[in-house]
Amino acid sequence: MSARPYRGVFPVVPTIFDASGNLDLEGQKRAVDFMIDAGSHGLCILANYSEQFVLADAERDRIMDAVLAHVAGRVPVIVTTTHFATAICAERGRRAEAAGAAVVMMMPPYHGATIRVPEPAIYDFFRAVSDAISIPIMIQDAPVAGTNLPAPFLARMAREIANVAYFKIEVPQAAAKLRALLELGGEAIEGPWDGEEGITLMADLDAGATGTMTGGGYPDGFRQIVDPYFAGDRAAAMEAYARWLPLINYENRQCGLLAAKALMQEGGVIACDAGRQPIPPLQAATRAGLIEIARRLDPVALRWAG
Repeated sequence: MSARPYRGVFPVVPTIFDASGNLDLEGQKRAVDFMIDAGSHGLCILANYSEQFVLADAERDRIMDAVLAHVAGRVPVIVTTTHFATAICAERGRRAEAAGAAVVMMMPPYHGATIRVPEPAIYDFFRAVSDAISIPIMIQDAPVAGTNLPAPFLARMAREIANVAYFKIEVPQAAAKLRALLELGGEAIEGPWDGEEGITLMADLDAGATGTMTGGGYPDGFRQIVDPYFAGDRAAAMEAYARWLPLINYENRQCGLLAAKALMQEGGVIACDAGRQPIPPLQAATRAGLIEIARRLDPVALRWAG
């Protein structure tokens, strides 16, 4: 799973802060160690669920350098480089590749609720980033970008742009889009993946997904689904999916990006589970509900620290 084509469970690593909102790089390293020990085939850093939008550029570099050095090749690491500006996104890609990233992930250029660019500009954007690097690009097709990326357009970019090879599909009816993408793109689609905390994982696996980018709180749970599925035991995968789905659903619908940190803090992996302001903390009752569901499943997060 550590060589191309990358497959399996690649959860998003949360960014760890201390109680004052400063980066906690020692906590960051512990989070990474836990996630690898819990069975992650790879990791993704600086994504939306990493609170990338509250980080200064210098902080992004500190996190990227610290994580890649600490992982030290144990698993491949995807670095998110999303930015509206083509030149900045390309430079982020070069920087990530030089630091040891396996893949760079980005959304199409967007800003706020209304500023978008048309398909030809999106195509040129990804082509320019591809020209700047030699590692694969993962296009994140997510509602947050507010940009329609039809399957024929994604397939065309996969066929025509050298490094565009992976696709994280997390729009409504993701399974149908994955099927269309694979039908249209063929061998140019090296990595059809899903996301959105794995809430549609079984449908997406049935549609041909070979990777999943989940929240970071329980990679071991997702391995219980993915491993039997890829081994040809769909019934066991479905049973595991049904077992873990209440927690997956609670994370996706009730907690959002703070769920992984809440689980890690509860189990002693990290000292502080706060997001960076202005992100509000989880309500106490919501956090308690998350922990209650998780304890029934005995995830590694709640016992990793011993």
